Amino acid sequence: MSQGVNAPNQFELFMLMPGEKRVEIKEDTRIPNTVTVIFNKEDHTLGNLVRHAVLKQPSVLFAGYKVPHPLEPRTLVRIQTDGSKTPIQALRDACQVLITNFADLSRGFAEEIRMWRPAGQAGPGGGPGGMGQAGPGQGGMPGVVGMGQAGMGYGGQGADSVFGQSYAEM
Repeated sequence: MSQGVNAPNQFELFMLMPGEKRVEIKEDTRIPNTVTVIFNKEDHTLGNLVRHAVLKQPSVLFAGYKVPHPLEPRTLVRIQTDGSKTPIQALRDACQVLITNFADLSRGFAEEIRMWRPAGQAGPGGGPGGMGQAGPGQGGMPGVVGMGQAGMGYGGQGADSVFGQSYAEM
């Protein structure tokens, strides 16, 4: 499949090149207690999550993000605090909150899977390789289609696993 003239190499959208850092921090010398955090190889997904979490910190006066250009895989997040915390500390605290939220989401999802699966039944879709509608007593949630064997789904993980943990282990 050929790429368009302006389309970047798909590999370059997420892999760091030699000498490239995942995160860079630039202090703003014009505005006190302000930094710009550059997330390389990231987009609106991370930018908006971080901005929202940072804004919930009481010491933060401003937090915003931008993606300079759609073909340039980097996100800039600007943070200004009132001085009671540094912008970097506000970012660290916000990231800790996000990590906790995602861990809670993962645990809640695993618990929901446990509640829906009858004891001793295989994963969604009626077992490994099952592609039919899964219903009560068929090893899955009503109306949910199974996606095949573990390791066969998108990104190298099948639908029979969540966050690197198989449904059977949950």
